[in-house]
Amino acid sequence: MSAAMQGRQDALESILRLAPVVAVVVIDNALDAVPLARALVAGGIRAIEITLRTPAALDAIRAVAGSVGGAIAGAGTVLNAGDLRAAEDAGARFAVSPGTSAALLAAVEKSTLPFLPGAATASEALALRERGYRLQKFFPAEAAGGVDYLRALAGPLPGIGFCPTGGIRAVNAATYLALPNVVCIGGSWLSPADLVRAANWPGITALAR
Repeated sequence: MSAAMQGRQDALESILRLAPVVAVVVIDNALDAVPLARALVAGGIRAIEITLRTPAALDAIRAVAGSVGGAIAGAGTVLNAGDLRAAEDAGARFAVSPGTSAALLAAVEKSTLPFLPGAATASEALALRERGYRLQKFFPAEAAGGVDYLRALAGPLPGIGFCPTGGIRAVNAATYLALPNVVCIGGSWLSPADLVRAANWPGITALAR
């Protein structure tokens, strides 16, 4: 592993370990981004993955990165080199993909942005580890086998730390977090759409806590 890759993975690990949960959020209105991020930070959640699923996402990342002390704004659903460049230009501090491609990994390795690649199988996880990615997103966690699958990977794939995301809720979060190969989990339940639409920021802070 190159020194640059090691440094980016170390930086990513420091972000992922800020709290047991990385908030995974979908922003439809960029004006919601700052109060939402402040509500999450008030509840103890600092790493916020803003998914690139809406036209407002990049403006939301830019707003959080520039205005919310204590928040670490990241970009999720990064699918290609263009997404990666746009996220970096918007001020994202880390990037996350649901899976990987050769073109995406080539772009990432020319970037300085800490990157969490997605894997759903042992073969994908091993291939990423060979390229230096000791930290990976396990997605879609519940659909791909959940806790039992991750537990089975721990023995043959030592040294890989996962952030499982997809289908995880407050009721099963602790089961994932108890696994030795889980660094943190990604959760969208911290920012439900109805609370965001209602601007119920205290409610989101309560969920984060």
